[in-house]
Amino acid sequence: MPSYQPKYEKSWALIIGINQYQQCAPLVFARQDAEAVAKTLEQHCGFESDRISVLTDADATGEAIRRAYMSYVSAAVSEDDRIVVFFAGHGHTRSGGRGEVGFLVPVDGDLNDLATLIRWDELTRNASLIPAKHILFIMDACYGGLAVARTLPPGSSRFLGDMLVRYARQVLTAGKANEVVADSSGPRPGHSVFTGHLLDAIEGAATTSDGILSTNAVIGYVYDRVAKDHYSQQTPHYGYIDGDGDLILSGVPPLVVDNTDGFVTDVVIHTLASSIAPPIKEGDQSGAGRVKRLLSDAAGRIQLDDTVAAEIRAALELSEDRQFPANTPFSKEEFQSRLSRYEAAISGLVAPLILIARWGDLQHQLMLQKGLSRLADGIEQQGGLAVWLGLRWYPIEFLMYSAGIAAIACDNFSALSRLFFAPVGHRMTGSSASEAAIRVVDGMSSGNSNELFKQLPNFERHYTPKSDYLFTRLQPQLEDLLFLGREYEDHFDGFEIMYALVHADISQSRGGVLWGPVGRFGWKGRRGGGQKPFDIFVERAMAMGDNWPGTQAGLFGGSPARFKEVVTQFRDEIMTKIRWF
Repeated sequence: MPSYQPKYEKSWALIIGINQYQQCAPLVFARQDAEAVAKTLEQHCGFESDRISVLTDADATGEAIRRAYMSYVSAAVSEDDRIVVFFAGHGHTRSGGRGEVGFLVPVDGDLNDLATLIRWDELTRNASLIPAKHILFIMDACYGGLAVARTLPPGSSRFLGDMLVRYARQVLTAGKANEVVADSSGPRPGHSVFTGHLLDAIEGAATTSDGILSTNAVIGYVYDRVAKDHYSQQTPHYGYIDGDGDLILSGVPPLVVDNTDGFVTDVVIHTLASSIAPPIKEGDQSGAGRVKRLLSDAAGRIQLDDTVAAEIRAALELSEDRQFPANTPFSKEEFQSRLSRYEAAISGLVAPLILIARWGDLQHQLMLQKGLSRLADGIEQQGGLAVWLGLRWYPIEFLMYSAGIAAIACDNFSALSRLFFAPVGHRMTGSSASEAAIRVVDGMSSGNSNELFKQLPNFERHYTPKSDYLFTRLQPQLEDLLFLGREYEDHFDGFEIMYALVHADISQSRGGVLWGPVGRFGWKGRRGGGQKPFDIFVERAMAMGDNWPGTQAGLFGGSPARFKEVVTQFRDEIMTKIRWF
């Protein structure tokens, strides 16, 4: 699995524009559009001219386009590169047995001879052979058969550093099969409607106040402007073909890690919120959409339970111990691989638990407990490396964080209590059942997880690498589902503070030492002034007294006095004794 860096090594572009077709009607401004995009990428986005390939008119044959595109499958292109592919010309659609098939028409293309055209999915399939982490396809043409895996909701927020280290294959097209592309009358003289707005976006209209221009921001801008343009009869189509990163077109700052004190500086980027929402299909059966419908319908509780149970079974099968042997020698590559495979194993369960924690009533919340408890049943007693044995608890902790942050975001402490007190443990493991807040922390600690996560690229010198990794890793899906924006960081800190305090409370109540895992909230506010997240959170809770929903939900024995006692001891005996600097 590649370890991408939060930067770009090289930038490549393949730009195609065709006015004078051999066997199709001519276009007016396609060539000019292509030449303008090439110039804009060089002048505004830092693409070097010798890595921009421009094919126009007679040079843009099918063979030349394929050869230029496949040239990126080479040692010259590295994993940390970015590639932009722009096509302005005719598109074509044919209906097949499994739906529409889209084609790009090269200069020598004959609409009556499909062998002379370029299938759209030929490009997308071959994209998996290209090592560059980010590829963006921009197509000023209309055609069908464009299958995207997902889209980013307009107005969403993402961490720049996180987007730069995630794989992405993105696409933006001028319109769909049944629409007519306006080849002229755009916002710029001599350019199409689509490319005119695209050039505006790239040259600054979609740039954030931080000077960052992301592909998703460009998509949001172009979609909104083209759909509302007086001369437009088209609606752009967009989305992810694969991955969930984001190609950054300009303004990538150095993400500075202070090697002295382990802090990282990151930037939050926001996509533009379009005033024209994409249509939602009636009867949408996406996982999140289905869970939302079942949550809103009292008669859907049984179906929701069945849905969650099916995802638990799938997660158990994919994460069972035999697929993660504990006697495998340790390496950074193996650790990164296991982390990705564990996350993939529970991927179908994350959204349902987030939505249940946010919207579910007391009966629904039993499913939160069920999810954690049943996954723990699959952890068998065995020997092996402590690091791999401890990491077996990672999928459960990942789910606790995901659902727990959602619960904190709406002050749903009854859901949070279900997560923390889910009975975890089984006779097969040789241990009696204990609360998830205790068992998961102890299990992860047995593998020295804090040091383990320092093995990840860019987390080597972090004080709280596991916490920092989860902070960036969880944000995209929580943002997509709950639209938390800038409040995400506060909710993340709130969950970790509660995680630590509840663990400390249970541990001391059982006769142990008062202790809880300190996440990123522990060092925040200690340098450069400002109030600490820990103090802000607990002061707000204490000010509410008996009305604080945390103790009302039964946490800390339902006693505000006990909560205050735990907070005081935790601050005096743990927080003040950690030497971060």
